[in-house]
Amino acid sequence: MFRLRHLPMLFVATLPLCAQQSQSPQTIPPVSTTVVVLGDVEPVSLGESARTVVPLDAQEHALASQDLEDYLRTDSSVDIQQRAGAGVMADISVRGASFEQTLVLLNGLRMDNVETSHFNLDLPVPLAALGKIDVLHGTGSTLYGSDAIGGVIDFMTFEPDATTLRIRAGAGSYGEDQEGLLGSMVGKRWSEVVAADRDRSTGFIYDRDYRTESASSETRFKSALGTSDLLFAGDDRAYGADQFYGNYPSWERTKGWFAALSQQFNEHTDAAVAYRRHSDIYVLLRDDPSYYKNQHIDDGFDGSVRDRREIFKNTTLLTGLEEDTDQIHSTNLGDHGRNRGAGYGDVEWRIAGKGLISAGLREEVFSGGRVVSSPTFAGTLWLPHSVKLRASAGYGFRLPTYLDLYYSDPTTLGNPNLKPESAWNYEGGADWFPSAHIAASVTAFYSQQKNTIDYTRASSNDLWQATNLPGLHFTGVESSLNWRPNSSQQLKLSWTLLKGTQSSLNGLQSEYVFDYPVNNGRVEWTWNLKHGLLLQSRLGVVERYTEAPAPPQAPYAVWDVSAVREVGRFRPYLQMTNLANTGYQEIANVRMQGRGFVGGVEFVLSRKR
Repeated sequence: MFRLRHLPMLFVATLPLCAQQSQSPQTIPPVSTTVVVLGDVEPVSLGESARTVVPLDAQEHALASQDLEDYLRTDSSVDIQQRAGAGVMADISVRGASFEQTLVLLNGLRMDNVETSHFNLDLPVPLAALGKIDVLHGTGSTLYGSDAIGGVIDFMTFEPDATTLRIRAGAGSYGEDQEGLLGSMVGKRWSEVVAADRDRSTGFIYDRDYRTESASSETRFKSALGTSDLLFAGDDRAYGADQFYGNYPSWERTKGWFAALSQQFNEHTDAAVAYRRHSDIYVLLRDDPSYYKNQHIDDGFDGSVRDRREIFKNTTLLTGLEEDTDQIHSTNLGDHGRNRGAGYGDVEWRIAGKGLISAGLREEVFSGGRVVSSPTFAGTLWLPHSVKLRASAGYGFRLPTYLDLYYSDPTTLGNPNLKPESAWNYEGGADWFPSAHIAASVTAFYSQQKNTIDYTRASSNDLWQATNLPGLHFTGVESSLNWRPNSSQQLKLSWTLLKGTQSSLNGLQSEYVFDYPVNNGRVEWTWNLKHGLLLQSRLGVVERYTEAPAPPQAPYAVWDVSAVREVGRFRPYLQMTNLANTGYQEIANVRMQGRGFVGGVEFVLSRKR
């Protein structure tokens, strides 16, 4: 049995025994200068941010990762509960919050699904067209509204700097084959990116096959109005859903459509409008679709205007207005709709060489007249020896999804009387930047939740019933180290310890809230060798909370390795997942795939303007 005391040994095992610099010396940008956006009034560097934000780059070493979940797993405070590969039905949570309490954005626009947050990672944009991914730890409701209790994740499309054609094809274990295409053109005042991909597998067991497809087009251009960005995207996912929602050989198919226009008028003001549509067909028994079938279609409209300007010396004010409309048409949930509008402001005062102080407030008005106020406070203080102290407090909230309110099937029953969730989050920590090559941080956090929505039951013979849980608390510590010893290597380490308390279950079983990692350790080592070769090793060790009287779950380790050639017209790649062939479950009774291999080649033509 694997023990946590073996964690340091496994981390060390993924490091090179003899790692000599194999490339000519290069200028390594300081870790602290990485720019982040989430949670701040304006884009700032990691060295300035008062919040814990983890920046990821989906364009860096793109052939070393199979899906966007691979990037997110490198953050130990992020928990991915995946039911299958290729981005099929993956729940995401931050700092122990439920998957419903994490807000997902695409270019700053909401992607959370009003049917259920099980589909929050159904991004319609192909992975090849994504650029930065920012992960905000802790509440973000002041700037982003409902659902941002545990954290916010913003996926941003990349802006090309060259005219490029990339064609990728690969195949691997369990009948998997994948294809991808990306084309970009860059003009003097415009650019265009077109991308598409497909991933198919016959499945590693019966009824776990899948097919995913996505495509997008993004046009950027400058005119007298300013800089415009027009994005169209869509995806189609069909998959066997054996044991996904109970002891049934189910089947499901989801589709998504997304259109957005963002307009930057000047250096102060920008606006955006977006339309999103998501459909879901669910069959309880795949071999007998007529026995039980659901079909849901939801539509969402977003609009926002933001203004950011310096009102006094070293003092910046961000103000914004937002409107959001959601509708659903469902054979199971019925027809429903709701509207909400919000206004918010956030002021930040910088003290040169000392730190900053910020405070913000959001007022959100819902259909029927309900008003929610979401304040936030944050500050930093620089100490000698490149040490920064930071602290923040904020209020987050979430409306119940329509599945929470109205769903019913042979195993689950919604509750139309559910109250919205809310939480106060507090955190304090320190960042250390001893050199341009090293950044380290440690953070302690506490979340006090009210009316947490979960599904509970008295015994395995009963239905899961949606209900509000009072008095839920999470306490934790997270730490990370980012080290670049030279121009050819990078090491990322992170570890999060988490404890949740709930004294009012009264013997009831919990379906979602108490399925969090109490220990989560992550390590990623990247080594650029000669001739453009890349080796990347990722290791995750997880110990999950187990409710009594169930027996404790042993910690499990999952090790992935990739080998890639990143230069030239023909770029072969090999992705090896779960090399130790670990048997594990991220969701109870949903078995995960064992050892797998995918190999292929990408053909690249590129010319910089």
